[in-house]
Amino acid sequence: MKIVVLGIDLAKNVFALHGVDEHGKAVLVQPSVRRDKLLETVAKLPPCLIGMEACSGAHHWAREFSRFGHSVRLMAPKFVVPYRLSGKRGKNDAADAAAICEAVQRPAMRFVPVKDEAQQAHLTLHRVRQGFVTERTAMINRLRGLLAEFGHVLPLRASVVRRQARAAIETLPSLAREALEDLLVTIAQLDERITAYDTKLRQIARQDRRITRLMTLPGVGETSAGALVASIGNGHEFKNGRQFAAWLGLVPGQYSSGGKSRLGRITKAGDAYLRSLLVMGARAVLALAAQREDRISRWARALALRRGYWRAVIAVAAKNARLAWACLARGEAFELKSE
Repeated sequence: MKIVVLGIDLAKNVFALHGVDEHGKAVLVQPSVRRDKLLETVAKLPPCLIGMEACSGAHHWAREFSRFGHSVRLMAPKFVVPYRLSGKRGKNDAADAAAICEAVQRPAMRFVPVKDEAQQAHLTLHRVRQGFVTERTAMINRLRGLLAEFGHVLPLRASVVRRQARAAIETLPSLAREALEDLLVTIAQLDERITAYDTKLRQIARQDRRITRLMTLPGVGETSAGALVASIGNGHEFKNGRQFAAWLGLVPGQYSSGGKSRLGRITKAGDAYLRSLLVMGARAVLALAAQREDRISRWARALALRRGYWRAVIAVAAKNARLAWACLARGEAFELKSE
């Protein structure tokens, strides 16, 4: 049994395998492989190309299978769907494995870079920190909403809410006062946790030259630079900066036909966390552009006047994405020139 390509449909406990030979004939069809038997089953196979969807646990399995000499490729699930024979077999694990096996062989298929453990550990800090930020925002909004029920309308700015909420709570009935004081304590605890994670990310940034190079870009700080390095490493999976910007969803979608070029809104594909960090950095660049005379600031000001604020923000974010890829792929720091 000479398996050339193997498609694996990942799951929590039961996995499906579909392997084909050099002629495309199915020689291994196992629709039900238990989790504790998967590694043993794959280890017995000769080195081949393994395709999987980029889902939970995919990077772990990719590292494990690579130890046995296999070439592992990860794909976004939406790129696998067109290869599923839905009209013939329907939607099941075996059909998904066969579709993955077919999709991984396509020469134009786009793959997800396999992350090592260090990258995933770094990204874990970002994910947990972002979760705390989301919880803190929800707590502050809940505090504002409950205070509004008693006639205390606080502004949107979180720092002002922290200052004014204490005085407003003192005027409330005892039951409401106790509950809202608990909210303030929780917000303070989340502040401390977020600050601790910021300190850890700052320490990592000092120890990684790639992160320090990215921080030379306008609008890219420690958090953004660290998230970029943890997500794409040296960026060698992308041919150029435009491809990386497209992967992040910072380019307009095309609806062209009949020789007419039609561009719509940005696609918003890819990692929403990375995209949001770059967009926030771009807003900072535009906020400071009026005080600076370097090339990027002058370009950003002119673009904002010509096309509007938000289009300028996305354009700056897309430019930063392309520059970030160049810094990582070429190993060079960015130099901001005035002329």
